[in-house]
Parts: sequence; C-alpha cells; structure tokens
Amino acid sequence: MNRRILTLLAALVPVSVLGVLGTVFTVPFVALGPGPTFDTLGEYDGVPVVEVEGAELDETTGHLNMTTVSVRDGLNLYEAFGFWASGKHGLVPRAEVYPPGVPRDEIDQSNQQEFRNSESAAEVAAMNYLKLPTAVLVRDIGESSPARGVLEPGDEIVSVGGVPANTPGDVVRETTSRAPGTPLTVVYRRDGVERTSEFVLGTNPEDATKAALGVTIGTGARPPIEVSFNLADIGGPSAGLMFSLALIDKLSPGELGGGDFVAGTGTIETDGKVGPIGGIQYKMIAASEAGAETFLVPAANCTEAQQRVPDGLRLVKVETLDGAVRSLSAINAGEEAPSCG
Repeated sequence: MNRRILTLLAALVPVSVLGVLGTVFTVPFVALGPGPTFDTLGEYDGVPVVEVEGAELDETTGHLNMTTVSVRDGLNLYEAFGFWASGKHGLVPRAEVYPPGVPRDEIDQSNQQEFRNSESAAEVAAMNYLKLPTAVLVRDIGESSPARGVLEPGDEIVSVGGVPANTPGDVVRETTSRAPGTPLTVVYRRDGVERTSEFVLGTNPEDATKAALGVTIGTGARPPIEVSFNLADIGGPSAGLMFSLALIDKLSPGELGGGDFVAGTGTIETDGKVGPIGGIQYKMIAASEAGAETFLVPAANCTEAQQRVPDGLRLVKVETLDGAVRSLSAINAGEEAPSCG
C-alpha cells in the first residue's frame, strides 16, 4: 500500500462506507518498523545474551546492541493507514514476507535456523579474529540416533572412521559414504578426555542408500571455552556482526565501544566478511530511540542508510569484522572512522 492507493480509496469510497470497511477489511500488506534491540554485552531474562565459560573474561561497559525489525500482520485499513502515517513504518506486500503456499510455521522455522546459523558463524569469526582454536562440536542428537545416550552436546569430534574431523564436512562425508547398518568408529573428546565409541549407522532420511549418524554438528570454540547465545524467538541472520563483537570484547583486553552506546547490524561469515541485511532504516530508528550514538552499517547498505539518518546517529561503514574493530578503536581514540557519507 502506498500514498496513491490510499488517496484513491479516500476519493472513490464514501466516508461512511470507508469507516465500516476500515475496521473489517484486512489489507494484503504487512507493516515493517523498528523492533526491539538487545545489548549483546548485557543480559536477557537474567542470563547473559552472549555467555562464555571456560575462559577469563575482560570487564566490559557500554552497549553493543543488535537491532531487529518488527513485522505486523493482519492489519485492517485503519491500522495500515496509521502505521504508514507514523513515519516510522513502511508497508510492503504480505507476499514478500510470507510467500503464498508456504506454511507460516515453516517460514518461522527457516528464520530461526538462519539465526542459529548466524550464532555459529559469529562464534567462529570471533575465534578466528582472536586466533583461538576452533573444533567440530556436537550440537544436537536426534531421538533415533544410534549415538543417543553416548555422545552429548558440546562433545568435540576428533575423528570419524579414522579420518580427522577438521570440518563438519569431514564428518558428513565419512558418514554418508557408508551404507546403513554399517559400523562407524567415532573418537571424541569430553572434559579433556579422549574417548572412542562404535556406532551402527542408521538411514539417511534424504537418501535411503546412505547412512546417517543422526547428530547435528557445527564448528565452535574449542573446549574448555564454551559459548552460548541466549536469545529466543529471534529470526534471520543479521545479528552475526554484533554477536562477534561481543565475544571479542569479552575475550580481549580493553573495551571495543569505549563505554559508549554502539548499535549495529550485519550478517557475518566465518572469515569475518560482513554482509547486507534488510530493514536498515527501521533498525537505525530502533537504535536511535534506544540511545545509540554510533551505528555500524554493512557497506552494501550504506546508500539506503544515508537516505534517512536519525538525528545524532553516526553511521560507520563496515565491510569486515576486523574493520569494525579498527573503526571502534579509532572512534575511541578520537579519530575518524569510515562512514557512509
């Protein structure tokens, strides 16, 4: 819905009729706007948003807030007009957010999986930046997995079938190259102790000719360091950059934000590359209203971000995790940092 549509409706439909329709007619649009922000250095429901165990942590102050976009669905005509007129929200066709024919819970699950993937990438990117070792870790164990009751989440996979597990791909290749019902020897490490178990492989649900261990694995900090991200019901990959920065701040001397209120957004790759996100204008509004002074913007979003900058908010262009750290250090030293201008 846009200004033209609203103007046509007002001109063509009698006010009395429009008044009735406005409360019962659901428009095929959703409203996007500023969502909640979360301080990745702080707590949520009494638990650290980014929790680190097994390492000495440096004291942190200030804020490193991740930002979100709110989505409001099921709007009637009056509600849609109200959001449009607020100046803080935008209306987009509902099909852009909720594609027709795709169940809502499937979309939500996909968004939540993207969020979990961003957490894993953020952890690895931070470890790589800090030059700390990473490992292939057990994340979850399926109900019917032959490893259930033996392997546990957090176990480090050392080798599978005699092949070193340097990446999750090594584990997948060694598992799927076997037939269901064949044995697989897994060497894993828990609490610093190396153990060996043999499992009879199950059937891969996507290909009955291939085997499966029924275990979800990923890359993360090598034990004894253990990282947990404690935010629920958040979707999408755009918190990656801020999660990485929080980990770096907690695990290294000094304060990235210098005690100031920094917010930002951006996807993160394990090599530290920062990628673009959606809804940048709404995230900037959310950050400004929360009290942020500096906002980290993925370089690919700079043109869009410049079109509507909240008063008093400094935009810092970010292409890599290393660049974000250097920019914050420069600001703390009273120097210039790359901007979107």
